[in-house]
Amino acid sequence: MNPTYRDIRVGGCLDVHVERRADGSLLLQSTEPLGDYPARVTDRLEQWAAEAPDRTFVARRDPAVAGGGDWIRISYAQMLDRARRIGQALVARGLSADRPIAILSDNDLEHLTLAAAALWVGVPYVPVSAAYSLVSTDHAKLKHILGKVTPGLVFAADARFARAIANAVPADVEVVLAQGTLEDRAVTPFAALLDTEPAAQEQAAHAAVGPDTIAKFLFTSGSTKQPKGVINTHRMLCANQQMLRQSLAFLADEPPVLVDWLPWNHTFGGNHNVGITLYNGGTLYIDEGKPTPAGIAQTLRNLREISPTVYFNVPKGLEEIAFAMERDDVLRESLFRRVKAFMFAGAGLSQAVWNQLDRLAERTVGARIPVITGLGMTETAPSCTFAVRAGDVRSGHIGLPVPGVQVKLVPDGVGPHAKTEIRFRGPNVMPGYWREPEQTAEAFDEEGFYRTGDAVRWVDAERPQAGLFFDGRIAEDFKLDTGTFVSVGPMRARIVAEGAPCVQDVVVAGMNRSDIGVLVLPRIDECRRLAGAGPELPVPELLHHPAVREFFQGLTDRLWAAGTGSANRVARLHVLAEPPSLDRGEITDKGSINQRAVLTHRAALVEAMYEGSSSDPFLFLPRR
Repeated sequence: MNPTYRDIRVGGCLDVHVERRADGSLLLQSTEPLGDYPARVTDRLEQWAAEAPDRTFVARRDPAVAGGGDWIRISYAQMLDRARRIGQALVARGLSADRPIAILSDNDLEHLTLAAAALWVGVPYVPVSAAYSLVSTDHAKLKHILGKVTPGLVFAADARFARAIANAVPADVEVVLAQGTLEDRAVTPFAALLDTEPAAQEQAAHAAVGPDTIAKFLFTSGSTKQPKGVINTHRMLCANQQMLRQSLAFLADEPPVLVDWLPWNHTFGGNHNVGITLYNGGTLYIDEGKPTPAGIAQTLRNLREISPTVYFNVPKGLEEIAFAMERDDVLRESLFRRVKAFMFAGAGLSQAVWNQLDRLAERTVGARIPVITGLGMTETAPSCTFAVRAGDVRSGHIGLPVPGVQVKLVPDGVGPHAKTEIRFRGPNVMPGYWREPEQTAEAFDEEGFYRTGDAVRWVDAERPQAGLFFDGRIAEDFKLDTGTFVSVGPMRARIVAEGAPCVQDVVVAGMNRSDIGVLVLPRIDECRRLAGAGPELPVPELLHHPAVREFFQGLTDRLWAAGTGSANRVARLHVLAEPPSLDRGEITDKGSINQRAVLTHRAALVEAMYEGSSSDPFLFLPRR
């Protein structure tokens, strides 16, 4: 008997036109045309301020209350007024694309207000990962970003950012703080910007904003090189939101309600989720929780109180929420009350968690909740493909092109191990990287398609409507010394799924060697749970605990037994006791592992893994 799913409207990416070309490439395009969209992001702010002035646009728990108090709300009418006031202050300072605004803080009301004001008057802004200020010890990436964009104004929440500001912000650049002061540096209070009265300058600046005006610079995570500043125009953002509205058609059925923590310096949180809220007249509740054992408590509190209409998270967040719902009826009933779809990004969702969500939904509302996946990136604002057919979507599916996006599939090599690269062209694709002409030229092919470096394959080659499947990053793949090709992306996904819940990610080694070895980034919290150990136990001792060692030995044995040849058989496994370093580029601020950087910086460890030293307490070899 086929399972029942909550009925939702979807469209846009349900069917595809395929053109086969003489050079072996394919062109894909949705059969549904892209509808009209506004010229400016803030046109929607004006619309909702007129149509629903008192509706909450954004809310955050009062940070002055320990643990977070009641919600502080800003309505659409209030946000428009705030945007005009601060917009006047920005124009009066002569800020521009050459002297934009840099925002160092996490998601908060002041951050979004400043962003709205910048969009209103056409001053680009640069949301920078707070980790580059608060976690990094050398502030190298922050210095690189600020050096590339040369800001005329820098905003931060409070004095926690003092060290980063002192190290990276030139003395002649104005600093605005939401709260507090800095030693030895003049500071403009955020309230002073908000006290500015709108005037003719603000009106003229707003009137000059058009589709090609730069809205923001979003910097890539810099997983292979220094972060690059992706130019985001108003056209890109508006076009992509219309693509989303047609593909996720249920967004138009009622104002969406989001409870969301995803950071605004990334395209998923800052463009996709904030954009969905604004474009469709919804409400965004800022979730200050995180998908960790400690941080998830705030998320669970928020979800008990606010029932979202669509819910976005990373797989670890969904895993923590599913675990909590098993014993928390209030949470379960609140989350499932009106949620129309789940969507995840950043990694694959394990089938065990997927099945758990299905089971809990059936128990609560008598139907499963559709899970939506897709492919997008910073350079494309972000969404380009979606898999939206309830019941047909699996982890790894990316679906079909959204309306308005042209997809080109380009064979990369020949033979049984050849990959197919996916490329994109459309109004949501960036014009280029800021002040990086050479990298911009390299990013596009001769027809103007953005080269993603991502590989895909058909779910069913005989049935294009079934969509595409993500097939890893082309640059990560390598050959063993036998010439055997290793496809890293699918192998990583398989090992992470097999290693649940104690494996967060893996780095695959073996280039020019005779077999495959993997470095495992463990989920320390899950290892502690397995060992029954508290936070006081040092990580090396935790990983040497008999229960944890038996888990990873069993994983090694299963991976060896499942292999059918040297290209997919894991011959050795090392569990990393030292976490990946943000400053060395081994991990991005959003938690993604940089394969190349880890292998480079840990070359001696990789060498030791292949020597198979019995004295290495973190090395596991299969029991054959």
